[in-house]
Amino acid sequence: MSYSQTTDTQTHAVNLRVRHDIRDLIDRAAKIQGKTRSDFMIDAARRAAEESLLDQALVRVDQTTYDHFIKVLDQPPKGDGFERLMAAAKPWDK
Repeated sequence: MSYSQTTDTQTHAVNLRVRHDIRDLIDRAAKIQGKTRSDFMIDAARRAAEESLLDQALVRVDQTTYDHFIKVLDQPPKGDGFERLMAAAKPWDK
């Protein structure tokens, strides 16, 4: 189950000590997004936690599947979509 779908509504305090300049930066960013400091920090911490956990994902496959995966990765990109992508104007070339 995703953390955003949890039905537990009980909240718990988390105390942080932060430098004044960092708190001001967080407050400015929260205001721009129309959030409270707490909501902004909770959202940012939750996203960071989810990304960290997703980075730790382990996928186990048999040797045949692994060999096929490596073979596909070793092939150079090709096809109409790739050609269009490579021909598209690059923002940094303007």
